[in-house]
Amino acid sequence: MSMEKINIRNSILALIIIAAAATRFLNLGSFSSWSNFTPIGAMAMFGGAYFSDKLKAYAVPLITLLVSDVVVNYSYFHKLVLFYDGAFWVYLSFILMVFVGTYIKKVSLISVLAASVVTVLIHWLVSDIGAVLMTGSLYPKTFAGYLQALVAAVPFERNLLVSNLVYGLLMFGGFEYAKTKFPALNFSKTTLQHS
Repeated sequence: MSMEKINIRNSILALIIIAAAATRFLNLGSFSSWSNFTPIGAMAMFGGAYFSDKLKAYAVPLITLLVSDVVVNYSYFHKLVLFYDGAFWVYLSFILMVFVGTYIKKVSLISVLAASVVTVLIHWLVSDIGAVLMTGSLYPKTFAGYLQALVAAVPFERNLLVSNLVYGLLMFGGFEYAKTKFPALNFSKTTLQHS
């Protein structure tokens, strides 16, 4: 596998992740019943599944998330917010979602569906730790408070699951289709390891 093919593939993968992240800006300034319908879970899985270089698999989705978070937070709070209360837990859940993506060895509807469910469970269980530990949290800093946060988060996690499925279908399906048309995009992690 030539370096040129790897660079083309990596560039296309990064562009897909950035394009998905840009959809976070479509509904800025309003909270709605579709809060948490974002591409973040699909971005994480996609990066983990397709980048053969582990550093890129984590760095590209994480940097994209960070930059898009800055834009989204600025639109809501009208000031530069790099890290918000609970950000550590959200980013930890995101790193774990990328890790789940690394286990997608063969892209199929079943593997993306299973990874979508697992990443939502990770996001739900890990990010709500931050919701409880935040200064001024609505929940007591106890296990009972954590359970309250989990229950309150169910509608948001439902939206994340739907968005994982929609964005996952677009990102994974789009890239798999592109691989059939452009051979430079088509190689597996195992091919790269043996070349």
